[in-house]
Amino acid sequence: MTRPALDVLLVEDDALTRTGLRTLLSAQPDLTVVGEAADGADALPLAERLRPDIVLMDVRMPRMDGIEATRRLRADLDDPPKIIVITTFESDDYVYDALRAGADGFILKRAPVHQIAHAIRLVATGDTLLFPDAVRRLVATRPATTGQAGTPGRLPVPLTARETDILRLMATGLSNPQIADHLTVSMETVKTHVSNVLTKLGARNRTQAVILAYENRIVVPGER
Repeated sequence: MTRPALDVLLVEDDALTRTGLRTLLSAQPDLTVVGEAADGADALPLAERLRPDIVLMDVRMPRMDGIEATRRLRADLDDPPKIIVITTFESDDYVYDALRAGADGFILKRAPVHQIAHAIRLVATGDTLLFPDAVRRLVATRPATTGQAGTPGRLPVPLTARETDILRLMATGLSNPQIADHLTVSMETVKTHVSNVLTKLGARNRTQAVILAYENRIVVPGER
């Protein structure tokens, strides 16, 4: 089955890295690099004009970093693109803040092109968490927060038992079909529960929801 073509916007301040990414991604038959920006501020009007499916966003840039650019894209566009943060160091605090700001996932700049291309395709589907083990390790280095009730293990907005089950399975990186198979329920049921979880938590995507679950100890890093 032919994959649908995906438009990609590159946001990277290093010209050499940007050129390399463009060359490698343009060789993929289902990916098209529709634009490039050397700074987060330049990415905003480009994204509004080009309407890419995915933005590959450098996290550290001199004028406007990837955190603020992600936040602005989420706030300013009615239908914002999916955002993957690209970074040199997996444990970068900037990455954590970008994910909390609404980025859908992150990938290392040194990753092979097939892995970057796979990440783009995966995020485009929107039904699975990108690199759950890496997100788990990233969150594990942060202290747990507490909800409004002041008790670890309780979210500000309560979830039903089934929604909590769904959230925990999301944290393992399972896709909607895999969750449906695991719980022996229909895909439509899973989609409804996932949508309810995101709405209740005020999360823009699965990654944000899972981070909130880790921070509030609904899901404990390292726990299976």
